[in-house]
Amino acid sequence: MSPHAELVSRLRAAWLSGKTRPMEYRVAQLEALGRFLDEKQQDILEATAADMRKATQLDSAFIRKDPYGVVLIIGPWNYPINLLLVPLIGAIAAGNCVVMKPSEITRNVERLVAETLPRYLDEVGVPSAAATSLSRDTCPSVSPTCSAKPRPPPCHPAPARLWYPAPHLLAVSQDCFAVVTAGVEETTRLLENKFDYIFFTGSPSVGRIVMTAAAKHLTPVTLELGGKNPCYVSDSCNVQNVARRVAWGRFFNAGQTCVAPDYVLCSAEMQEKLLPALREAITEFYGPNPRESPDFGRIVGDRQFQRVQALLHSGHTAIGGQTDAEERYIAPTVLVEVQQNDPVMQEEIFGPILPILTVDSVDDAIAFINARERPLVLYVFSSRKEVVNRVLERTSSGGFCANDTIMHMTIPSLPFGGIGQSGLGSYHGRSSFETFSHQRSALLRGAGRETLNTPRYPPYAPHRLPLLRAATETKRRATCLLL
Repeated sequence: MSPHAELVSRLRAAWLSGKTRPMEYRVAQLEALGRFLDEKQQDILEATAADMRKATQLDSAFIRKDPYGVVLIIGPWNYPINLLLVPLIGAIAAGNCVVMKPSEITRNVERLVAETLPRYLDEVGVPSAAATSLSRDTCPSVSPTCSAKPRPPPCHPAPARLWYPAPHLLAVSQDCFAVVTAGVEETTRLLENKFDYIFFTGSPSVGRIVMTAAAKHLTPVTLELGGKNPCYVSDSCNVQNVARRVAWGRFFNAGQTCVAPDYVLCSAEMQEKLLPALREAITEFYGPNPRESPDFGRIVGDRQFQRVQALLHSGHTAIGGQTDAEERYIAPTVLVEVQQNDPVMQEEIFGPILPILTVDSVDDAIAFINARERPLVLYVFSSRKEVVNRVLERTSSGGFCANDTIMHMTIPSLPFGGIGQSGLGSYHGRSSFETFSHQRSALLRGAGRETLNTPRYPPYAPHRLPLLRAATETKRRATCLLL
């Protein structure tokens, strides 16, 4: 192992142990940092002078929330309207121009958005029907700026009536908002353009492609990805309530939800109680034959159906398991006797399959979770607060929800987003506005009273240092001077 790898491994082990989490530890470290600044003040001054012959100062400031500029929002297929328009609301609120790229997999929604949305947006000074359709092949670029005056698209096409965009067309609203219909190849070309911010919802593999493209222009990104969301069920809980809430979260939208519980961890005793309760909940929600239920969905496409269907070969089917390729139907399914190396545990399921794995204790569940990539959300069911808090304190995930599923993301005041493999950045509510806003530090000062500035100007003398310190020090229990 290289020295750097050993170093990172040692620090990660310390982090997993929870050493840095207690408030007392954090305060102690900040106090230690303050002692460093106090005790090494003269050394810092001398080192700075030797390196740069420069004195640096801080001043108070206010933060102005400015729009980034031209942002790109790439939406997914599982909730094609919600997951495209919710970030759009934040981008508009922050004052940005927006290029929207709905998923090409949900073609009806893609067509609807491209056809109708430009009629509603950017109406000030622009006729409501003044949207233009362009070929992606001839104009893959986007407008780099947005001004108050009408600005034609970069290719300066002649005005045209709005018409349904075929899969190879780019639908553009004249000024500040555009809807791009694009497949993989065209989206790759779209990402070659310089955007000021990119917001992507989708898989981790495509998220890496988006982030790589953004890095070429040093463009900041929000990546809303996914992952295998664990659901730990302790022995102390109401089994019927757990079954109903887990079944709802797992099988809603036929399991095609990024925050759905991906697998259950519980004791062997709890599994025996949970299985009949899950069967009862599934029947309550979808009837004795979910295939006939108007409330149970279908897999979005043939390729996705084949992928999810292949996962049924993991473990043993305890509930469900029926499929119909023609309808892309997969019944609500519960798997038991699942092993860690089974295919169903190697990727996000994104379908109506719920594996159950048994563990001996909450500590074993925590170790199992921490041995894998950090999930988008972690679920815990327990009537004991100490169990919930233990899992919360000793794990890391984008979000956390106790004794329910999915509902945490419906609260506007809670930022929603992942961490590590499950995403980067967050949004929802005010956080959507913050995500699409640049925090611009600003200082406004008067032009007069120049005598008040005299102490900061060279040449410096020892008798002027106390006044300089008073103007620049950061207050804490023991004062120090930040250079």
